Amino acid sequence: LPLPPGPTPLPLIGNFLDLPTRDMAKKFRLLSEKYGDITYLDSLRQPVIILGSHEIAVDLLERRSANYSDRRPATMAPAAGFEWSLTLQPYGLRWRRHRQAFHQFFNPAAVLKYAPAQRLEAHRLVCRLLRTPDKFLHHIRHLYGSAIMRVAYGIEVDEEDVDYLGLAREAMSVFSTVFVPGKYMADTFPILHLLPSWMPGATFKRSSPSWRKSVSGLVETPWKAAMRDIVAGTAHPSMASGIMGRVSQSHDHYADPSEQESVARSAAATAYAGGADTTVSAAQSFFLAMATHPDVQRRAQAELDSVIGPDRLPEIDDMDRLPYIHAIVKECIRWRPVVPLGVPHRSMQDDEYCGYFIPKGTIVFANIWAFTRDPNVYPNPEAFIPERFLKEGRLNPDVRDPATLVFGYGRRGCPGRHFAQSSLFMIVATVLHTLTISPPVDDQGRPCKVESRMREGLLSHPEPFECVIKPRFSHVEALIRAS
Repeated sequence: LPLPPGPTPLPLIGNFLDLPTRDMAKKFRLLSEKYGDITYLDSLRQPVIILGSHEIAVDLLERRSANYSDRRPATMAPAAGFEWSLTLQPYGLRWRRHRQAFHQFFNPAAVLKYAPAQRLEAHRLVCRLLRTPDKFLHHIRHLYGSAIMRVAYGIEVDEEDVDYLGLAREAMSVFSTVFVPGKYMADTFPILHLLPSWMPGATFKRSSPSWRKSVSGLVETPWKAAMRDIVAGTAHPSMASGIMGRVSQSHDHYADPSEQESVARSAAATAYAGGADTTVSAAQSFFLAMATHPDVQRRAQAELDSVIGPDRLPEIDDMDRLPYIHAIVKECIRWRPVVPLGVPHRSMQDDEYCGYFIPKGTIVFANIWAFTRDPNVYPNPEAFIPERFLKEGRLNPDVRDPATLVFGYGRRGCPGRHFAQSSLFMIVATVLHTLTISPPVDDQGRPCKVESRMREGLLSHPEPFECVIKPRFSHVEALIRAS
């Protein structure tokens, strides 16, 4: 069988020069437009395929997930301190244990229990925005970090002296920097890890100690605090206390208590890192969208006024009666996907698809960013149009839900997706019901243009921007406090 089509490889290096290190999603889309929805590259004898359509991604990564759920060997993980990461672990027994531990606390039924905490954090966000609206980007990060710290470790961030949110921010900055495919030659040639740091190709070693220190803080600091609370009998319900409470009662003969503690520590750190960083991007994109689309904001507020009224705040139970708010949430995650290329999968066995041969060990990129910009599914894809998800005032089930794209595929899909979506809904509904977001004005009182550029990396965030945030009515703070 032939390999899928792709650019002609060069002697020795193959298609190494065809793999971009910047604007990867956009350049991968150009390759797909030229060679088709399965594009093959051979980079230094490493087979790579780029999937240019959602349908093919579903076929391979979901329907054939038994073969496509592996990860490429994360040779940079030890240098960066991410050996524990559920995201990077190879497919196998250890990964399944981590995933099961995580799923216990983030499946749809479990997430319903977090509604009071999500509501509380949304209310606290509004209070902070009323006091210091110019620090809205910081307040968004604080909200998500505080919520996930409570769920993962039972820690109340505002009551602690440790900067837990700063630890997460530093560690995820390392993750986004280090694990961009092709950025470090040592990722392709592991032998470079044996070279001294002053030699070409091994300069990453100079950064490794600071990387590991940052990531160790993410994993160890909150875990030790949670364990102290458990020993003292003062622990709040959390992932950490829940998993460790089961260790002594476990009938798992394949893992000793120390291994189970390692699984618990890794699962909690995965929730902490993901919740305190990746979900922040979607909320920041929401504020950006409202600052640049006043018509969308007005329509959302009209729906909230009609359904909620002026004397109370939105609840999770209101979700089904707020289709336009739902549509805004969907459009936020489609408009600015947080992980544009996902995390690459890897085939574990030779395979055949559509008459093409896919070798064992092939790295598989699903171009999620391109999928969210398919004009046949989402007309005028660069525009922010929540109405695309509605028909006759209701959510239109015939329009593809972007959650099926942006949270990944198959067994490697994001296990925290339900928590992320319900949190974002609570924020969007609460903020729009109580506040108005608008662009800043110049000295003449004219609205300034708000740029919507995104910061590159494995994770995508809006570049810092400014907006004006004001209360919609005089008794907003009293309403928040009464709730």
